[in-house]
Amino acid sequence: MIDKQIVTDLVEQWLEGSEYFLVDVQVDTNARIVVEIDHKDGVWIEDCVELSKFIEAHLNRDEEDYELEVGSAGLGQPFKVVRQYENHTGKQVEVLTEDGKKLRGILKEVNSPEFTITVQEKQKEEGKKKARLVDVDKVFNMNEVKYTKYRF
Repeated sequence: MIDKQIVTDLVEQWLEGSEYFLVDVQVDTNARIVVEIDHKDGVWIEDCVELSKFIEAHLNRDEEDYELEVGSAGLGQPFKVVRQYENHTGKQVEVLTEDGKKLRGILKEVNSPEFTITVQEKQKEEGKKKARLVDVDKVFNMNEVKYTKYRF
């Protein structure tokens, strides 16, 4: 079986000095390798092809056959690494909490492992009959939410 760490090291070598970053590497028992990369401005297909060729040039198909897929983390997919949170600061996100509550708001701040989103909540002011929407900051631990993803 192809070693995930070898693939990860190859990807990190290719990424060195670029603005791309590694999101995930998966190697399953059927020798299927899936590499996900990301960039603050999106991922170009040409770069995925270049990375794929780089990996293939460093793995030996004579020793082990494999299937290789290189792509972007995907817009609208849950964040997997801190840099994805950082790249979406100031943008609309959706958070699914551990208790199943969905919140939508602006990703205000990232201080790994925590992040803050600003949501709008109805609150009744003292002396007023009607509740009004106010901005409220909510702080979460990245490891204690089911997911966070960009809302476009």
